[in-house]
Amino acid sequence: MKAQSKFDLPQGTLDLLILRVVAAGPIHGYAIAQRIQMISKEALQVRQGSLYPALHRLEDKKFLVAEWGPTETEREAKFYRLTAKGRIQLKTETESWAQLIEVVGGFLKQPQGEPS
Repeated sequence: MKAQSKFDLPQGTLDLLILRVVAAGPIHGYAIAQRIQMISKEALQVRQGSLYPALHRLEDKKFLVAEWGPTETEREAKFYRLTAKGRIQLKTETESWAQLIEVVGGFLKQPQGEPS
C-alpha cells in the first residue's frame, strides 16, 4: 500500500496510537513519535507540541507511568510504560474504533445520495 499524504489526526486518536505503541514495552517520547511515523509509512507525524501534552494527560489518567533512564544514545529520557488501567483503556478504545470503522465503512459503501 502506498503511503498516504500527511494529515491531522481526529481528536482522541493520538491517545490510542500512543497506548498501542507503548503496549509493546517501555519507550521514550521521541521513539513513540518515530514508531507512529514508521508504522503509518510516514503518513502520520506527531509534533512534540501534541505528543508531550498527550503523554502527560495519559499519565494523569494513570494509563501510563514513566521512569527516567538512558536512551540508546546514553541521554536521559522518560520511558513510558502501560499500566493495567492503560491496558483496559487500550482494549476499550480499540473496540470502539473497530465499531466506528465498520459503521463509517458502511456509509462509504453506499452510492452517493442513495439510502440502503
